[in-house]
Amino acid sequence: MEQTYFRKGFGLKGAIEGALAADYHSRVVDAIRASGYTLGVGDLTFRLAGEFGFCYGVDRAVEYAYETRTKFPGKRTFLVGEIIHNPHVNQKLQAMGVDFLHRPELHDGEFDFSAVTADDVVILPAFGVTVRDFERLRAIGCVLVDTTCGSVLNVWKRVESYARDGFTALIHGKNYHEETKATSSQVNKYSGGKYLVVRDMTEARTVCDYIEGAGDRAQFLTHFKGKMSPGFDPDRDLLHVGVANQTTMLSGESLAIAAEVRKSMSRRWGDASVNEHFRTFDTICSATQERQDAVLKLIAEPLDLMVVIGGYNSSNTTHLAAICNEKVATYHIEDAACIDLENGSIRHRPVGIHATEERRERWLPGGRLTIGITAGASTPNNKIGETIERIAALRGLSLQ
Repeated sequence: MEQTYFRKGFGLKGAIEGALAADYHSRVVDAIRASGYTLGVGDLTFRLAGEFGFCYGVDRAVEYAYETRTKFPGKRTFLVGEIIHNPHVNQKLQAMGVDFLHRPELHDGEFDFSAVTADDVVILPAFGVTVRDFERLRAIGCVLVDTTCGSVLNVWKRVESYARDGFTALIHGKNYHEETKATSSQVNKYSGGKYLVVRDMTEARTVCDYIEGAGDRAQFLTHFKGKMSPGFDPDRDLLHVGVANQTTMLSGESLAIAAEVRKSMSRRWGDASVNEHFRTFDTICSATQERQDAVLKLIAEPLDLMVVIGGYNSSNTTHLAAICNEKVATYHIEDAACIDLENGSIRHRPVGIHATEERRERWLPGGRLTIGITAGASTPNNKIGETIERIAALRGLSLQ
């Protein structure tokens, strides 16, 4: 029987290396790395975080998508959502003939697979897909190329084990994010599996209050509408809780939430019994942690401003921007095109505001400047290099 599910790659890396280098490589980034992550040009000094840009999981997903087009040149190829949260990478795949499948606003949260037939190829993104979407695609009988990140799969195993043992999965994440949708769906592998998504410590404390008997049931159900499994009953489903998280959240906050929930369970059931009611496991991915640690190290030194490059819908990028903004003026941009060479303005998304871009004039002060640079795990090197070149060009400087 013909194989229709692939997770391990096609061994075609040699055939796509040239295309990947042409689409994503940067000589500027290579030069900065080689000079100790610092580049001086004129009166500007650029300091690059020690860890930035494409992580292993993103590298693998993008490579696998390119390999898929080489492996199945004659087949229609679809992608569920976006391969990663970077517009440049997704545009490259569209240019290669990959059709993007979307989730209609009024379609009960399910992707529209009506165009897909058994003769087609469907790529699953680095965030993964829900259990239901996976089952629907398997029923169609198309070829599935699964690029789900290994770090995400680790969280899924944890959430699945919670559901198997009768624990509610309390997930620190953004309920609208593709990864969190896929992660929370893992509880459906077991009858009666339950999940609850908390966005931040404020929402976690609402859960803690309820665990300790101080919450209002009606208010609780209203507050978490759309963020919990169908039929969720806080009186029943908060008796046994296991904490997990979206892999790209702020690690410190995820650990603090787990500690807070454990304290509430201990107050409710006593220290001796807490392990019967509470479980946790650090499911922040190492690449997310490394990028957050590197940026903390970078902003510990004197900087005049910080530029963070990555998709506005990239969770790990927005968290890097939030970390930087605590210490230094920070501009989160999608790519170099956000910097206007004609009038010197910058288009950026203000940190902490889930809103559209703002334009800022005269954002680059005069005189000697030290500028910090980092990028989210889904940002290719060429977009980082182009940004540095554009900032230098605002001062009439060239990196050639």
